[in-house]
Amino acid sequence: MSFTKSKPDSVFPADEDAVWPTLRREAEAAILEEPLLAGILQATILDQEDIAAAFCFRLAQRLGGGDLSRMAVRDLSLSAFESEPTLRAALIRDLRAIRDRDPTCRRFLDPFLYYKGLTALEAYRVAHWLWDQGRVTLALNFQSRVSEVFQADIHPAARIGSGVFIDHATAVVIGETATVADDVSILQSVTLGGNGKERGDRHPKIGRGVLLSVGAKVLGNIIVGEGARVAAAAVVLHDVPPFSTVAGVPAKVIARSQDQHQQPAFSMDQIFGDGI
Repeated sequence: MSFTKSKPDSVFPADEDAVWPTLRREAEAAILEEPLLAGILQATILDQEDIAAAFCFRLAQRLGGGDLSRMAVRDLSLSAFESEPTLRAALIRDLRAIRDRDPTCRRFLDPFLYYKGLTALEAYRVAHWLWDQGRVTLALNFQSRVSEVFQADIHPAARIGSGVFIDHATAVVIGETATVADDVSILQSVTLGGNGKERGDRHPKIGRGVLLSVGAKVLGNIIVGEGARVAAAAVVLHDVPPFSTVAGVPAKVIARSQDQHQQPAFSMDQIFGDGI
């Protein structure tokens, strides 16, 4: 079974043209609804020149104050976004993924301000940029701070695509050599971990459109194929075929889809579907 990380979509400018003005309108409406939050909404969104600057400001508010000041977190994050344009593109796709897949999300403003899954994921992206720059100690500092604040532990060396939805984020663990393709949905308490003390490439590779349900544990250098569904509390120790559903401890294939375009990450459907 081969694994190829898919490339991000090529329509990001149109996305940002739509998302950023919408986010600003939502902030303006929220100020009228709740004047007590006018200051933070004004400073975080309405006073910022674009979505990247706004997000870096918000990230600094939530992560700053540990080993790094808020100003340091904001400046580092801005440097990452300015140096690596794909970070802005990924932020837009990640934000749209939440809006599209989470039935409780009725506007972009809510995940932008409050959803720790989005903030933890974008903080990982900054840490990954630092890691690639050889600033390993600072990247690990970011990882530690994110784990402390959001209870999500994503190693900065992991490779994660865009359009990824991390729902709730509590107790999510993604290991150093894990790879997550585009358009994956990850629910709370999911672990992409190793299966022992081995070194080197030792973590899972998750294909495009995969849904990892609540409490799923995927362990070792194995592949979860495109369009697969991993059931709640499953312990996956072997490769998962594309477009299949696995469940149990240890996990076994319990269903296969006839739809070779199935991407359960979008539907968030945890019904097993067609039998084997």
